[in-house]
Amino acid sequence: MTPFGAKLRELRAARGLTLKQMAADLQMSPAYLSALEHGKRGRPSPVLLIQICHYFHRIWEDAEELQRLAQLSHPRVTVDTSGLEPEATELTNLLAERIGDMDLAQLRRLIAVIRGTEKD
Repeated sequence: MTPFGAKLRELRAARGLTLKQMAADLQMSPAYLSALEHGKRGRPSPVLLIQICHYFHRIWEDAEELQRLAQLSHPRVTVDTSGLEPEATELTNLLAERIGDMDLAQLRRLIAVIRGTEKD
C-alpha cells in the first residue's frame, strides 16, 4: 500500500463508503480504485487528484497533504545514483534488498532520519 492509498482508504472508511460506491461516484472502475488504494497503480493523475479532493471536500492544507502523499506514492521507484558517492549506491541497494524485512518501527525511524525529524 502507498501513503496515498492508505490515506484514500482512511478517508473512504471515515465516510462509510464502499469501494464500489466511491468508484461509481467518481465514474471509475472499482478495480482501478482498489489498485490505487493497494499501491498496484502509480500516482493518480493531477485531474483525478483534484476530483478526489473535491469529492472529500479537501481544500488548502488538506488538499496539499493529499498531493504530497500522491507524489510519494509511486510503488516502483528507480533511484539514479550515478555521480554520487559509492555509499549512496550501497544504501540504495541495501534498502531495496531489505525493505521487505523491516517492521513498521524501523521504517518510521528510517523515514525520520531521512526527513531530519528523528528525536534523540
